[in-house]
Amino acid sequence: MSKKLTKREDDYSRWYNELVVKADLAENSSVRGCMVIKPYGYAIWEKMQAQLDKMFKETGHQNAYFPLFVPKSLFEAEEKNAEGFAKECAVVTHYRLKNDENNPGKLVVDEKAKLEEELIVRPTSEAIIWNTYKNWIQSYRDLPILINQWANVVRWEMRTRLFLRTAEFLWQEGHTAHSTKDEAMKEAELMNNIYADFAQNFMGIPVIKGLKSESERFAGAEETFCIEALMQDGKALQAGTSHFLGQNFAKAFDVKFANKDGKLDYVWATSWGVSTRLMGALIMTHSDDNGLVLPPKLAPIQVVIIPIYKSEDQLNQISKKIDPIIDKLKSKNISVLYDKRDTHKPGFKFNEHEIKGVPIRIVIGPKDLENSTLEIFRRDNMKKEIIELENVFEKIDFLMEDIQSNIFNNAYKFTNKNIRIANTYEEFKSIIKNQGGFVSAHWDGSSETEEKIKKETKATIRCIPIDSKKEEGFCVVSNKPSPQRVLFAKAY
Repeated sequence: MSKKLTKREDDYSRWYNELVVKADLAENSSVRGCMVIKPYGYAIWEKMQAQLDKMFKETGHQNAYFPLFVPKSLFEAEEKNAEGFAKECAVVTHYRLKNDENNPGKLVVDEKAKLEEELIVRPTSEAIIWNTYKNWIQSYRDLPILINQWANVVRWEMRTRLFLRTAEFLWQEGHTAHSTKDEAMKEAELMNNIYADFAQNFMGIPVIKGLKSESERFAGAEETFCIEALMQDGKALQAGTSHFLGQNFAKAFDVKFANKDGKLDYVWATSWGVSTRLMGALIMTHSDDNGLVLPPKLAPIQVVIIPIYKSEDQLNQISKKIDPIIDKLKSKNISVLYDKRDTHKPGFKFNEHEIKGVPIRIVIGPKDLENSTLEIFRRDNMKKEIIELENVFEKIDFLMEDIQSNIFNNAYKFTNKNIRIANTYEEFKSIIKNQGGFVSAHWDGSSETEEKIKKETKATIRCIPIDSKKEEGFCVVSNKPSPQRVLFAKAY
């Protein structure tokens, strides 16, 4: 397979799909709408998972695991949640197959094995978890409960794309229970801040923190916090959400607790999650026509060393110099690959590691040994230089930080450059059609106006920014009063 990619400016969607496959991240499976995450792609997800897991535990959360299957009656208990996910549900109706008497070698559903109650394959776990919490909570002393689970979920998507939208995907979902509204609200905001911290400081992705409009909220939530990112094609991507669920699920499952005054009250709840969609965000924020560009903090291989040699003796001489360097890098928790394969030429290796986004490449040959030098290459800007061998550790330390900050700064500049103000509906429509990106515009707060904009422009309210300065004005569509600007965009 050719490693050359379609140019982003020619066909962004095709570029993305090719990159996911050619960088060995994932591929489509034989199951409609599902993907196989390959080892290199899964290694990036593992790094994401490890860092997020650490951040969750540092804030008092614990991991648990709940069943994949949710009895239909439990799923229906919270009406808004059930209605919101109903069209995406996969349903188990039977528990056994049998041989087809009319077609040897084939299997059919055994109608005698029909389940008494159908099971929903979880699209999200609020129902099964809150039915469980009912058994765990009696008193205020049992609260708060701060639980997270790493799991897979199924949402029967009709149009799928690797990482961005698949019928089955991996994620984490936090589910917490609290004794007061204030505590639950603070928890929801805290977790949104953690997602923003992770996105910006580890993924190198600038995000805008905000609240969702009522129509864009999670089904069953009273408030949804979110982080929104902007991809290189000008479309927004929801990178994480955290939901204040109020007492809706506690009431649906009759989860009460005795407060300090001995009175019974319903528990307050949150849920929050990010998924393998973050892989799509990582790819689309930083990568270029040469392949992936990975932040060093999440790269499975942070440094690749490629020897240039013609004989076994030359390789041995190079290895004597390189092996101590590798040992020291590993002692500093820097992941390094010594690519001394004799089955591929150096040019092939350069191309392979560039498309995989390895942040730093070192090349060393016989002449470098004579001169005590080596060539060092940084993937983010494709620049290389010759350095003294003795300076290699200092240089790598510098590049690990500089590449991480550089890719964030580039993305930050791109995002800021592509936030445009619209004061009229004509300006709004022109920006969405011709430029893309975020449009900052006044909105009257009505679902009717929101739906009109969506229908006519395909742009949705991505978030009501939390940190932006409040600015009163008039809605670009209805000219009714508006308390602040909100961000619109076309989105994935």
